[in-house]
Amino acid sequence: MNTVQALDRSLRFREIADWFEQLSPQTLNNIEQIYAPSARFIDPFNDLHGCRDTRKVFQHMFDTLDGPRFVVTRIACNGLSGFMTWDFYFSCRGKAQSISGCTEFALNPEGLIVLHRDYWDAAAQVYEQIPVLGAILRFLRRKLALPT
Repeated sequence: MNTVQALDRSLRFREIADWFEQLSPQTLNNIEQIYAPSARFIDPFNDLHGCRDTRKVFQHMFDTLDGPRFVVTRIACNGLSGFMTWDFYFSCRGKAQSISGCTEFALNPEGLIVLHRDYWDAAAQVYEQIPVLGAILRFLRRKLALPT
């Protein structure tokens, strides 16, 4: 890949990051400019195929959470592959919360996402917030951790 193509890919990943940071129910209307029709979306709760199902994940996020928004903190890319670290802010039942994570992306030659795989700690950032389950998970985490 020559330098111009590398710069184009870097700019494309920045455009994708901007789309996530501006994500709203209205911007979901242009999801086809970001995701390929056959894109695969994987996160701790979903493993879906297709742009339509990916749209449903984001629509569900807007339907069930208050004020969800992403802040991309870092982008690393090499050719058609890239990673973005991010912080996700939202409120649920009046309680402000955040999740930090990373997304692996693979693009097709047209610059559309064909793979979106989220990595974040669902146990620590979601399940440990549930009263009884959280206490059990925190106990297990302490037991499995290196003694200090």
